[in-house]
Amino acid sequence: MKLYSTNNTSLRVDFPDAVFNSLPQDNGLYMPVQIKPLDAKFLDKIDQYSLPEIAFEIAKNLLQDAMPENELRRIVNEAFNFPVPLIQLDKNTFALELFHGPSLAFKDFGARFMSRIMGYFLKKDEQMLDILVATSGDTGGAVAAGFYMVPNTRVTILYPKGKVSDIQKMQLTTNGENIHAVEVEGTFDDCQALVKLAFLDQGLKQRFRFTSANSINIARLIPQTFYYFNAYAQLKAKGMTNLVFSVPSGNFGNVAAGLLAFKMGLPVTQFLAATNINDTVPSFLKTGIYTPKPSVQTYSNAMDVGNPSNWVRIMDLFKEDPDQLKVILKGYSFSDEQTLDAINRIFETYNYVTCPHTAIGWLAANQWRDENQLSNAAMIFLSTAHPCKFPDVIPAQVKKVMVSPEQVIKLKASENKFDSISSDFSEFKNYLLEKYSS
Repeated sequence: MKLYSTNNTSLRVDFPDAVFNSLPQDNGLYMPVQIKPLDAKFLDKIDQYSLPEIAFEIAKNLLQDAMPENELRRIVNEAFNFPVPLIQLDKNTFALELFHGPSLAFKDFGARFMSRIMGYFLKKDEQMLDILVATSGDTGGAVAAGFYMVPNTRVTILYPKGKVSDIQKMQLTTNGENIHAVEVEGTFDDCQALVKLAFLDQGLKQRFRFTSANSINIARLIPQTFYYFNAYAQLKAKGMTNLVFSVPSGNFGNVAAGLLAFKMGLPVTQFLAATNINDTVPSFLKTGIYTPKPSVQTYSNAMDVGNPSNWVRIMDLFKEDPDQLKVILKGYSFSDEQTLDAINRIFETYNYVTCPHTAIGWLAANQWRDENQLSNAAMIFLSTAHPCKFPDVIPAQVKKVMVSPEQVIKLKASENKFDSISSDFSEFKNYLLEKYSS
């Protein structure tokens, strides 16, 4: 597998180089040189395949000769050992539950796959691999769970102070061992900027071997394509093939993965980018003007991103042609008030409990359906996190029936350990040099 930079299409690197370096030196993002369509025979019989079998076929198609097939099969079997149910709420509305992994969020797909990919390529005598992660909520917990005690790795997770839920913070700060949590006085965008600056700082690069576990890393993006094909397989078995995916969107890795799946042959009618009031992308899709803005804190905190990193990948997939992109992708944004109302309405109508991010996905699906009057379209909204991670947001009547998984109960009994810094890069640089000086 060869990859190029979105800032330099003539660049060529191998898959392990892209995984371990995360960002090209020109500050672009890595993209596969070839996106080969999946075999039509596979797609025709996809409803007969399990999730690990689907994951293997897609990964093999993308990675090509990057690693032996037996190792790739082992990795997907280990990484995806939890269910991904498609819950039918009414005749044409489905919730794709992506929160049954260890961190209770869809980020487990990318983190578990990536940690095992890195473990395969990482040699025992190599320099310590330092993984830097910025999180707006769920990424950090998934990466912590995925890389916990992985030999020769050290994970530093940056999260914005006061802008993650209590349970999300526990998932970042209760691990110990090779997992280190850093609370940043600022926003997610500040955390993300610190990570990118660290990758580009020559002094730090001489001391550390950095990589990222954010969705800027191509190894995070690839496995997120798997569940789109798995949802298609489940609906194909029901005779439904006119699919609309509504995707709660923050840093836009999830939508980028869906569009990558589309380029590989996923039969889909429409993608919906569902955001909170951090509406940089929906505004662009309406006006044609892309204007990054400071992020605003909302109840759906994992989506509080004002300058989504993966947007450059999406534009690259469509050759920088917004008119072509607008055919397949529509954008919607909703307020906190609308989000709370949606959580209540979903519960009252379907006796189903959603997190605030998932509720926004449902809102976008409903709005698109009202606008387009396609009665035969299967509306799939991605349920991205377990609602128990947001107890302060879930309305009281809904919270009464919400059951916390066992891992949450264990978290509450664990000790929290974290460091604190400002959003100034020089402070972060000094922190890294002093913390890991040995």
